[in-house]
Amino acid sequence: PMTPEAHAAADALASGRCAAPFDVLGIHPLRAASEAGRVVRCFIPWAGTVTLLRPGAAPRALERVTGEGLFEVVLPRARTFFPYRLRVEDAAGATWEVEDPYRFLPALDEARAGAFLRGEEARSHQVLGAHVREHQGVRGTLFAVWAPHARAVGVMGDMNGWDARCHPMRPRGALGMWELFVPGVEAGARYKYRILTAGGEWVEKADPFGRASELRPATASRVWDDAGWRWGDGAWMEARGRRDADRQPMSVYEVHAGSWRRHPRGAGETGWLSYRELADQLIPYVGALGFTHIELLPLQEHPLDQSWGYQAVGFFAPTSRFGTPDDFRYLVDRAHRAGIGVILDWVPGHFPTDAHGLARFDGTPLYEHPDPLQAWHPDWGTLTFNYGSAAVRAFLISSALHWLEDYHVDGLRVDAVASMLYLDYSRPDGQWRPNVHGGRENLEAVAFLRELNDAVHSACPGALMIAEESTSWAGVSHGTDRGGLGFDQKWNMGWMNDTLAAFATDPLYRKWRYDKFTFSLMYAFAERFVLPFSHDEVVHGKGSLAGKMPGPQDEKLANLRALLAYQWAHPGKKLLFMGGELGQWAEWNVDGQLDWALLQHPTHQGIGRLVGDLNRVYREEPALHTLDFQPQGFEWLDCHDAGRVTLSFVRWSPKWEDFVAVVANLTPVPRPDFVLPVPWPGRYRVILNSAAPVYGGSGGPLPEAVDTRPERRKERDHVLDLPLPGLAVLYLKPLR
Repeated sequence: PMTPEAHAAADALASGRCAAPFDVLGIHPLRAASEAGRVVRCFIPWAGTVTLLRPGAAPRALERVTGEGLFEVVLPRARTFFPYRLRVEDAAGATWEVEDPYRFLPALDEARAGAFLRGEEARSHQVLGAHVREHQGVRGTLFAVWAPHARAVGVMGDMNGWDARCHPMRPRGALGMWELFVPGVEAGARYKYRILTAGGEWVEKADPFGRASELRPATASRVWDDAGWRWGDGAWMEARGRRDADRQPMSVYEVHAGSWRRHPRGAGETGWLSYRELADQLIPYVGALGFTHIELLPLQEHPLDQSWGYQAVGFFAPTSRFGTPDDFRYLVDRAHRAGIGVILDWVPGHFPTDAHGLARFDGTPLYEHPDPLQAWHPDWGTLTFNYGSAAVRAFLISSALHWLEDYHVDGLRVDAVASMLYLDYSRPDGQWRPNVHGGRENLEAVAFLRELNDAVHSACPGALMIAEESTSWAGVSHGTDRGGLGFDQKWNMGWMNDTLAAFATDPLYRKWRYDKFTFSLMYAFAERFVLPFSHDEVVHGKGSLAGKMPGPQDEKLANLRALLAYQWAHPGKKLLFMGGELGQWAEWNVDGQLDWALLQHPTHQGIGRLVGDLNRVYREEPALHTLDFQPQGFEWLDCHDAGRVTLSFVRWSPKWEDFVAVVANLTPVPRPDFVLPVPWPGRYRVILNSAAPVYGGSGGPLPEAVDTRPERRKERDHVLDLPLPGLAVLYLKPLR
């Protein structure tokens, strides 16, 4: 007969509140473990009959001992534990055989789980989450979740008709984790965790470490098995670890995967290209334009399309909008085999409050900061991570390494770093608390970023960590050993804002904003800068790049050509958001696609042709990229010609062995007798003219070569007499 304790356990199983299912279910001794007699129990609420099957013994029917679905059979002569299976028949008469999850020993790696809690496990995604594996000779999936304040946790999903009572999890009390090996569960199975909080509330959560997800608006995680994938980019990955990114050309094409190009489908359908279709279409396109890298807006699973991916719930799962994890691997693999790197936007600064996500995961602020003032992010209506938690830091570092190692991504562009660094970011007085020193710096976030960057650089040589940081915080891209944050590069938001403001000004008045063209060189080498014209500059009423330019359409495009040529000539790596190469008039629309019809117009074709030639010249000329981050690679020729709004400078190669001279005329007025001082005497060739007819410009053919003449000007002894077209940027190289 069942004891009162057994009846209480049965009631807890029936209500889903059983906190120790292995104390009741599975195989147990009747009395002392050394004596004969075993009892086998299972809880299957939808079963009509259950039969015990074990090798070398006759089948034995289990008796229903409670109406809710608890079955047991007593084996008075059994002296040892033994493997067995269950044959289950439902009310309709259908039968099948299953392994009993509750006959298996624990499978969680305790040492690594403990290291996760101490912040010492950099690959906690290999410990927690859902992992297809063999355990005690049986194939299935091990589920493991961190929920230290939960009273009970169950797995619900395809394996049990979404009834979490069927699969209550084993508590690992000292670790605050719950685990269950479920035989027979394979890749593709959907699941969630049903958690009973300390306050008695039920919550249903996607797996924080889930490798795949359902397509929104569905919110379940999916089991995924990486074992079947075979990479073909070995040569790229081997070379990546040896590459000196500081001295390499780097021009980045920034892409939102869902709105670059779409299928022409009917109303109500997204028309998204899959990861594989993007690989087949986007990569050749980017390769033809000559970009060295693709940067993808966040692809971590996220609920809302209009968040552009910046409000992620799945920090280990590529969004299912475009296919499976292996489909995303295909995209990266194809890019690498085409010689193109892949950078992924990654958001460790905040996460959304969606009920199935990380927010109050086990009924407490487990991932978010426990202080409500610091947890709530007013800009985005999201929650900030608790960087003071060792486990949360391990979670985020594991996410970073997951993308870099398991998906071969070449770098992470870390979003909104400034929002992490400052406690008062977008918070008025009274809505934030100072640090222990009374300052506004988020010391825990600073320590986390340094730890993150050190972990990435140690584990993934050659991978880039790029900060979107919009303030003057010192040392963002300096090594942690020198007091910096440890990033490899930083977006130059000051250059971007100044440059766009200057180009948006009518050329007649640009002389009054001339300092915006020159000021960036006061700090250009303080950090390792990327020059970004990103997605943020072409939405929310800001206008497209072409749309920002003044004047009629032909003058707008001339300004755009000059803007791009100026960007590619300026020290720093380059980034251009999709559509800039088309001269697109419309703002970016996340629900649409680029205006590909513009390519029917020669002037818009010319913009793309210019971008391709800029990338070609940038790659071919060491002077334009090798010393991007070093002041000896730049020298002004003339930065005082505000009246005519021209400027000129030299980009030097290492050891001053070669150079490219750059001269810009930023008004529509041609300067037919322009005099350019140059470092060396001899013959010069124009290697790029942004106003050339081939790009849609009206700056007629220039001489194939121009010879210097002696004249002392701007502390130089030699000058070139150039016909300088209006709204033009010229690159010149000495012929040797």
